Amino acid sequence: MEPGYNKIEMMICTAARFLEDGKTVAVGTGAPCAAAMLAQKVNAPNLVIIFEAGGLAPLLPQMPISVGDSRTFFRGIMAAGMNEMMTTCCRGLVDYAFLGGAQIDKFGNINSTVIGDYHKPKVRFPGSGGANDFASFCWQTLVITVQNKTRFVEKVDFITSPGYLTGPGEREKAGLPAGSGPYKIITNLAVMGFDPETREMMIESIHQGVELIDVLENSSFKPIIPEKTSITPPPSERELQILRREVDPNRYIIGRQ
Repeated sequence: MEPGYNKIEMMICTAARFLEDGKTVAVGTGAPCAAAMLAQKVNAPNLVIIFEAGGLAPLLPQMPISVGDSRTFFRGIMAAGMNEMMTTCCRGLVDYAFLGGAQIDKFGNINSTVIGDYHKPKVRFPGSGGANDFASFCWQTLVITVQNKTRFVEKVDFITSPGYLTGPGEREKAGLPAGSGPYKIITNLAVMGFDPETREMMIESIHQGVELIDVLENSSFKPIIPEKTSITPPPSERELQILRREVDPNRYIIGRQ
């Protein structure tokens, strides 16, 4: 990584650029929340942020520590509840959702439930929460995650949150909205999208200081490699200043190694 910023800052700044002004985004805490806050302050001042606990369109004064933190309602237009937020997604009114998980596969399916057999797992995680609703009914899903072989797997052990399931047309067969699905995967190494024909994960850009072989060696499946791969633009000085001074001055997120 180029000097002047770390990998977490790179991921947050990159993710923030995909959030468009005037759009809606459902987020949790951590890096996704930091990306949404940064987007509001830099490139999307009219971005509407939604928290599953009920905060709608807050102007976040500080980084919240949970989706039910009182700061997620600060200067918002509504203090509702989980039922209202989930039905808002089901009505097709949310453009973007940020998710994470223990595993993700080439079709963008996410596992945050178990590692191993469901009934006798090696590890059991918290499960879905609102993640399945977000992945099923928000139009485009983004993921910020560290990339390695244990996380990027050929097939997830359990589908907590649906991506493109087993390939083209499978979301629609399952009754999910046509045109919805995984959009961008932002890792510490690269930005991935999805091929419109096969629905498989595809490299879009590689971060500065990273080689293609690094991306491939940190995945248990081979993502589609286009004829030309671009370099992900690094964080700007303005993005870093706002991220460090206003979004996460206590370095709760960007201080992680």
